[in-house]
Amino acid sequence: MSKRLILAAALALPLAACATAIPPVEVTRFHVDNPARTGTIAVEEMPGNPDISLEFRTYAAAVSQELQRVGFTPAQAGTPGDYVALVSFHRSFRPSGFDRSSDRPVSVGVGGGFGGGGRGGSFGGLGLGVGINLSGKPKDIVTTQLHVQVRRRSDSMAIWEGRASTEARQGTPAAQPGIAAQKLAAALIGGYPGESGRTIMVK
Repeated sequence: MSKRLILAAALALPLAACATAIPPVEVTRFHVDNPARTGTIAVEEMPGNPDISLEFRTYAAAVSQELQRVGFTPAQAGTPGDYVALVSFHRSFRPSGFDRSSDRPVSVGVGGGFGGGGRGGSFGGLGLGVGINLSGKPKDIVTTQLHVQVRRRSDSMAIWEGRASTEARQGTPAAQPGIAAQKLAAALIGGYPGESGRTIMVK
């Protein structure tokens, strides 16, 4: 095998890892036959929201931004708006195996072996190594769920509702509230109103 092929194969592995670093989002939507696509809308906290904290503002801002992208206009402060988007989010944790986030599956260097403490073989001055770290502490898997319901203000009728959920290992960028909020809101509201009653995976 040529040096060029070995290098290409080695570089492809970390690129593939990056492509899967941001997990997909599971999305389910329900709506009336022809839900509104324009009008003023206020974003409020859903009654009974299990995670009442300042973190709610992060999710509310992400939802408001996505609603604007699909045609709605933010209601002015002190005015009710034509519609209200009720927002709830929840984060839960479950144990997982050892943390492998510091592992470097493949390391590439010119002029010697890299990674794995010199265990990598070499080919014509190109060193390839696999490093495995079994000493990491267990990291939980974080499940983040976003629930949004759009109601008509005049009669409180729900015209659209959706839920989105994603998982990421604790401590990774995808598990951070800001990134999770943006990704969930974009996946849930993007393509509004979406197909009613169908669950899809959004990458």
